[in-house]
Amino acid sequence: MDKKILVVDDEQSIVTLLQYNLQQSGYEVITAMDGQEGKDLAISEKPDLIVLDLMLPKLDGIEVCKQLRQQKIATPILMLTAKDDEFDKVLGLELGADDYMTKPFSPREVVARVKAILRRTQFVPEAAEEKTEDGDSFRIGGLKILPQHYEAYFEEDLLELTPKEFELLLYLAKNKSRVLTRDQLLSAVWNYDFAGDTRIVDVHISHLREKIEANTKKPVYIKTIRGLGYKLEEPKGE
Repeated sequence: MDKKILVVDDEQSIVTLLQYNLQQSGYEVITAMDGQEGKDLAISEKPDLIVLDLMLPKLDGIEVCKQLRQQKIATPILMLTAKDDEFDKVLGLELGADDYMTKPFSPREVVARVKAILRRTQFVPEAAEEKTEDGDSFRIGGLKILPQHYEAYFEEDLLELTPKEFELLLYLAKNKSRVLTRDQLLSAVWNYDFAGDTRIVDVHISHLREKIEANTKKPVYIKTIRGLGYKLEEPKGE
């Protein structure tokens, strides 16, 4: 069954271009020309990924992203914008976008990003259920990560994570107790050049702490190593 992509942009030429290239790559494509229609389709059509422009009529991309995440809709979002502006980039990521591209862009690059995001968020349910949990999971304090299921639990409660948050948490877990620089995390989790925009890492670390730390000001799981980066470690007993 073809993956369904929702493209939301108010420029018809961009919608047509993306629709053609995504369809040529084997995806089913639905489109919207404003933010309200885009949000409604995201809820009713349940696409596998959303390509979302930042500047839209009725509801802008930031608001669409914010409202979807508030409704616990974790569909991956690739945000597009004509603004090469760090504030917009960070704000979009803070509100739950998974990736970010600046116009003008190559349609081939958009397709490559879409493929990469879907590949990273692809479930393998049958194979996962056949494997033993202990052999394929990470347990760190009250945190339990199941890579094959693309799920993470804290104190037995399922965490609501965006794909990027999950990938970051998993990479930290795989490197438990190792200090990882922001550049290392950018390279490993985003796996392409973000031109040293390490604030993206800080935003996602902050999101993770909100979900697994009792006190985000005094984290016991994800520690900041001043001047270096971050590490995930077992919480120390009292």
